[in-house]
Amino acid sequence: MILRSLLAAILILIFCSPVAAQVPWAPGFVEATGFLFPRQAPNDDTQAVGDALWRQEAIVKPASWLQLAAGLDLKVNTHDQVDDVWRVDFEDRGLRPSPLTMRRLSATITAGSLSFDLGKQFIRWARTDVLNPIDRFAPRDFMNVLDADYLAVTGVRTSLQLGPETFEAVWVPQLTPSRMPLLTQRWTVLPAEATGVSIVDRGSQFPARSQAGARWRHIGGRVEAGLSYFDGFNHLPEIEVRPLDLLGSSVSVTRVFPRIRTYGLEFGIPTGWIAIKGEGAYFTSPNRTFDEYGLYVLELERQVGEWLLTVGYAGETRGSGLGSADSGLGSGDSGLGTGDSGVETPVLLRVPFDPERGLARSIIGRVSYTVDPRRSIVLETVGRQDGGGFYLKGEYSQAMGEFWRATFSQIIITGDEDDFIGQFNRNSHFVVALRVSY
Repeated sequence: MILRSLLAAILILIFCSPVAAQVPWAPGFVEATGFLFPRQAPNDDTQAVGDALWRQEAIVKPASWLQLAAGLDLKVNTHDQVDDVWRVDFEDRGLRPSPLTMRRLSATITAGSLSFDLGKQFIRWARTDVLNPIDRFAPRDFMNVLDADYLAVTGVRTSLQLGPETFEAVWVPQLTPSRMPLLTQRWTVLPAEATGVSIVDRGSQFPARSQAGARWRHIGGRVEAGLSYFDGFNHLPEIEVRPLDLLGSSVSVTRVFPRIRTYGLEFGIPTGWIAIKGEGAYFTSPNRTFDEYGLYVLELERQVGEWLLTVGYAGETRGSGLGSADSGLGSGDSGLGTGDSGVETPVLLRVPFDPERGLARSIIGRVSYTVDPRRSIVLETVGRQDGGGFYLKGEYSQAMGEFWRATFSQIIITGDEDDFIGQFNRNSHFVVALRVSY
């Protein structure tokens, strides 16, 4: 496969002896994190979870026009949130992360104002906080739904900068999906109808075709603006539920990824007193398998000394389509590749896993305060406009010496069981993390 051959070639260039001697930067860290949940969940009575991560990066610049970058993660977990098969994972397509994951592996080639990024890389188009509708090449690990890390995608990105204008094109040969929480753990809240039903997890069915996108961005003194286009698949899955017996006492679930096209708009207006920024995207369904809709975020940001204050609103607009905006029900050709399960029974239900739409129609806020170069405080909040759900995170971080840092967080979640945020009201928790960097 051409893609794997490219990744292997980059890996050899980075770590072979002649190049390794030129490594100017090889940062890394080891971090231990503890999670304490005061309440049990109906499907998960574990209240203490431990997590350990070692991350090693390597940056190599063998020539003025070439830079190579690699990152490797080694991760263990006490709550079965990491795969038990020891292998180096390049694709990030598993239901659980591998203990050894190639976090990124890329080459950057520059020729004047033109640059090419090839390999596994992070592609972020976001401008706002919390919700990023235009960020279509940025899947996330939603093992913890409200605190999700970004995943890299493998592909080619071309960027051309002409003064204040930047033109970008992206091609990704295969989908990297967002990772859902595990069905047997507290961040999956099953409906009451699922009580007593045996669930067989059949994994994921991935689309066979590639994805592409383009973006124009203008950076000016008085206004910043951008347009973007994406043609591919939603990295957030829909769950196909199929009955396995006539009584409905056993069902199978399969993650599928509907094809989408999005048209994005972004802007920023910096002023002497406050900065205004926003982004939005309209989602269409080429195969007409779900309703069309729009997501947008508007934010106001102000810097006052060591304080950074942000307040905004995340909204949603309903468009035309075949399915329900809440349930994501639909049928038709989703562009899926052939599975290995043989003849399938009809789909009983198709339910979206969509934290993006789940966080819409909310007021968002963030306050950060830099006490001194060693200490910082952050307060984040998301509240549904109808009062159905509320999320609050407070964090204190302090450096100890040159290499050590401790972080203490408390997350409070309240709300109604039928609200996206409120359904996690048993998941309020404390987090303690200790990191040593080198």
